[in-house]
Amino acid sequence: MTQTRTLLAATDFSAPARHALERAALLAQVHPDTRLTLVHVVSGSALDTLRRMLPGDAVTLEARLLEQADKTLNELASGLATRPGGTIDTALVQGATLTVLADLVETRQIDLLVMGARGTHFMVELLLGSTTERVLSKTRRPLLAVKQRPQSPYRRILAPVDFSAHCAAAINTAHAWLPDADIVLLHAFEVELESTFQFAGMDDGQIHEYRIQARHAAQASMEAFIDTLHVPASQLTRQFVHGTATLRILEHEQTMDADLIVMGKHGQSMMEELLLGSVTRHVLTHSASDVLITGHTG
Repeated sequence: MTQTRTLLAATDFSAPARHALERAALLAQVHPDTRLTLVHVVSGSALDTLRRMLPGDAVTLEARLLEQADKTLNELASGLATRPGGTIDTALVQGATLTVLADLVETRQIDLLVMGARGTHFMVELLLGSTTERVLSKTRRPLLAVKQRPQSPYRRILAPVDFSAHCAAAINTAHAWLPDADIVLLHAFEVELESTFQFAGMDDGQIHEYRIQARHAAQASMEAFIDTLHVPASQLTRQFVHGTATLRILEHEQTMDADLIVMGKHGQSMMEELLLGSVTRHVLTHSASDVLITGHTG
């Protein structure tokens, strides 16, 4: 018996969030066994402010606000394309957005949370970190950050590879949702202490030999890494580039016109950042394409 997949798509009724809902519906169409729920969180702090500022009218205004939010949410659900026999559920919840979403994905054991990479309050997010990034800090469930309006299913996936278990989990998760997509495995390698060698005046030819050795080591590690993946070999392409990962990933994204970048929440070093790996954080912020991030190795 096929296990039902669960998708939770969050919306704040902004345009970026609408794109996320459309992408979630498109993913659900590919998997008829998927249960899709649209959720909107009504800010508890906003309601508290309303009650404090307008005590006489707060009850009426609060009721109108919740009624309008519920109506809008159901209209969005009705307007999305659905697969035969499928349904789209809705959930209107009051509280703190980060806490509510984190609780929902855990208590409902959501297989994938889909969000817009940016919401309504763009400038606030720039100062405090995006809502997407902060949700990632509170859950280990996979999260898809949507930046582009979906035109078609994902076909070209870029997967930066550091040979970690988190990276393998991210790629396997992507393949489970997108079984027909081709995946480019990109590894950016550097020579340890290369800048020090250059500063010390080491011969360029010797540094080049070290680069060749580093590339050969990366190729061997890649083959061992591929053995941990659940992706057919025909859908995998290996790419090796010399340089800093953060720069090379974004360059390759443009070169191959990627639809989606797939990454683990952490890389080889779990301590490289408290919330997100530094490379993952950089790509989530600066990439043009959507980004799928997983936070677990299971």
